[in-house]
Amino acid sequence: QVQLVESGGGLVQFGGSLRLSCAASGFTISTYGMSWYRQAPGKERELVAVITTTGGSTNYADSVKGRFTISRDNAKNTVYLQMNSLKPEDTAVYYCNARETVFRIAYDYWGQGTQVTVSS
Repeated sequence: QVQLVESGGGLVQFGGSLRLSCAASGFTISTYGMSWYRQAPGKERELVAVITTTGGSTNYADSVKGRFTISRDNAKNTVYLQMNSLKPEDTAVYYCNARETVFRIAYDYWGQGTQVTVSS
């Protein structure tokens, strides 16, 4: 059974840090681009960070550049999101996404999400 399971969310104070993990099972992430998205109440889901299959390239939303770092360990089948200098506006449910594109068809897997709450 294909699964992505996020963990590491919680309540943190302004300026604090959290490290999210996304553990995959039922498939190997090494051929998938991996991303973190987030969705705040009343807002659309937005892309936070993305990392290529080998980890050689990353990209971030402007709102998190310099504060968040995405990384992956293909041997552990896990992706991480290190979040530093957290702000109340980072409060959201964070979702892990795995995407593989084959012959221009995208195959997506999503996790169930983990709540991050930043208090002011």
